[in-house]
Amino acid sequence: MHCTFCRNRLFLVFFQGYPSPNLALKGEATQSSTLSFAAASKAIDGRRNSFYTNGFCSHTAEDETDPWWRVDLQHSFTITTVKVTNRGDCCAERLDGAEIRIGNSLENNGNNNPKCASISHIKAGKTYTYQCDGGSMEGRFVNLFLPGQKKTLTLCEVEVYAARGRAFSE
Repeated sequence: MHCTFCRNRLFLVFFQGYPSPNLALKGEATQSSTLSFAAASKAIDGRRNSFYTNGFCSHTAEDETDPWWRVDLQHSFTITTVKVTNRGDCCAERLDGAEIRIGNSLENNGNNNPKCASISHIKAGKTYTYQCDGGSMEGRFVNLFLPGQKKTLTLCEVEVYAARGRAFSE
């Protein structure tokens, strides 16, 4: 009986220290438009390769009004963290002013969901981590929305993390 307690205790320590998975990897991505070969799914392929010309980044059409990118996580989760990798070979400023929005609605392509965080600037080729304002948000859809005219949205990787064991069925 003492050994059972030890094993259970060890299991709990291991479980608590185990990192949560990147939920975006099992999601389905879409975006407002696509330039050439740069499909929305390129931003959830698990690679932080930040060079667009290597074929690992998503890219909307150039000079679009209010471009957006979205991942459908297939279920609603309590999302705590979103990591975004910016393009490294040029144009880092294109992401300036983008908004991360999380929720369960597809109204306005999901861009009307509550704002998790705003991206002021991500240096070229870097990955920045965003914690939702207020700690966490519940949602199935994670959008990156870039308000304004003549905008282009390029994402080299988007990672989504939730509180452990917090999935909600719909």
